[in-house]
Amino acid sequence: MLKTAFVAARDRQRLSEIASILIGFGVTRVVDRLGLRALPLLPRRQPRLDVTRLSEPERMRRAIEALGPTFIKFGQILASRPDLLSPAWTEELQKLHSQVVPVSWDMIRPQLEQDLGGSPLELFAEFNIEPIASASIAQVYRARLHSGEDVIVKVVRPNLRKIIEADLRLMAHGARILETEWPDMARYQPREQMRHLADGLNGELDLLNEARNCERLAEIFEGRDDIVFPKIHWEYCSERVLVQDFIHGIPPNDEAALEAAGIDKKLLAQKGTDAFLQMALIEGLFHADPHPGNMLAMSDNRIGFIDFGIIGRLSQRRRNQLLVLIGAMLKQDADGLMAVLLDWTGASNPDLTKLQVSAQAFVESHSTIPLNLGLVLTDFMNMARENDLAMPTDLAILFKGLVTADGVMRHLDPNFDLFAAAAPTVRASMRSQFSLDGLKQKAEALGAGLYGAASELPTLIHLMLVRLKQGRVTVEIEIKGLDKVTRGIERAAARVAVALVVAAFATQLAPRLIDLGTPVFVSIGLVVFILGIGWLVLLMRNR
Repeated sequence: MLKTAFVAARDRQRLSEIASILIGFGVTRVVDRLGLRALPLLPRRQPRLDVTRLSEPERMRRAIEALGPTFIKFGQILASRPDLLSPAWTEELQKLHSQVVPVSWDMIRPQLEQDLGGSPLELFAEFNIEPIASASIAQVYRARLHSGEDVIVKVVRPNLRKIIEADLRLMAHGARILETEWPDMARYQPREQMRHLADGLNGELDLLNEARNCERLAEIFEGRDDIVFPKIHWEYCSERVLVQDFIHGIPPNDEAALEAAGIDKKLLAQKGTDAFLQMALIEGLFHADPHPGNMLAMSDNRIGFIDFGIIGRLSQRRRNQLLVLIGAMLKQDADGLMAVLLDWTGASNPDLTKLQVSAQAFVESHSTIPLNLGLVLTDFMNMARENDLAMPTDLAILFKGLVTADGVMRHLDPNFDLFAAAAPTVRASMRSQFSLDGLKQKAEALGAGLYGAASELPTLIHLMLVRLKQGRVTVEIEIKGLDKVTRGIERAAARVAVALVVAAFATQLAPRLIDLGTPVFVSIGLVVFILGIGWLVLLMRNR
């Protein structure tokens, strides 16, 4: 394929490295499906003996870890998509981690000095050159400003952007091949997954984006002392450096430290739920990964949030649908669940009987109170996968966040019921949507839309009448895969043309073979006749 050859020429070294790692870990189905064995620089290697006895998901997970940050992030995204992958795959991919060996200070110091405009050992009152955390994208240092504030300095690992950009180009090309050439892969939305991956990685590579996300979320809780976000020190920040206040807190899974600090774990669980749902259901802007390392318990039963490389966004329409889903779950309404799922996935021709049976089984299996939200959402996405339906990306991000947050809250309080804890926020959201002010805003928006459409209607009608009079009305129809149909028709037409020419020569040659008065014509005719018959036979064999 010409496009594949072009991509291979542009990033041939990285592509050969990717293919070699996949083969080495025994992930040969992907290599064969993408046609990577034909790469000229690919070593002729076989799978390593130590991986041949592992399951396919485990081989894939190990290969992803060896391929680096781009693929690790992609694997982590897929790990949160039980609507796309079976439990065997999601459970294995959940083992992926971004913790890597830190870059040495000698390697990272020149880049940091360039971004800060001077030596960090001089610009800060204190700077510890030993990182306190190291991930695939960045690593973090402790420091203190001359004004006395304790801060963290987050630094993007050197020479990372070029590698990630090359990986994203190659993966986007592979996604196009999969979606175009193998229709059975379309339900996995490979191009949509690549777009989501690229957005996430580009956001994490730009630490200014993380700083802006932090301040946007902090504005939601302005005036509340119990929800804490770190202050950003913009004078030190750049695309590759982020400096923010150090949050002194305890991870929610450190039970001994929580007890020693006198933290009220039940109260903390309620506050964490209120904060997350306030962001998601009311503001439509939320922390996309609220795991125990990013939600910290602070003194006086406060909660601190950190790490805002990726945030989720929900439109008002999505938030309305979520309220309908929550209502259908609480009422055990299988038809309501079906309606929401079909609306979300946009399925045009699902097996409604199978889906109805699945929805009924789902509500019956989650009829007990209190509900385990993490299990409910996971089973909901499993139901979508079993019916060949795929969730929209924004909802998959929200569900992952909700499942993660529910796990944290249950660690704080084993009897925690997120549905009950969410009731105040849900009621507040419904009041805001169906209050007089909310209805007035919707009516105004609807009126503005209708007015705009009505104002354009006379012009459109006039233009249509003019086109009808002139006989210039055209209809554009786009048929997926029409290029393949066109090529098939062209080949068939060529075969018919050759067959007609061969038949014409045959009818003319029959009498001439008896009367050999024109030997030159007979000779040419025989050659054309034999070649035509041979070409038609080859076409029939390769059809």
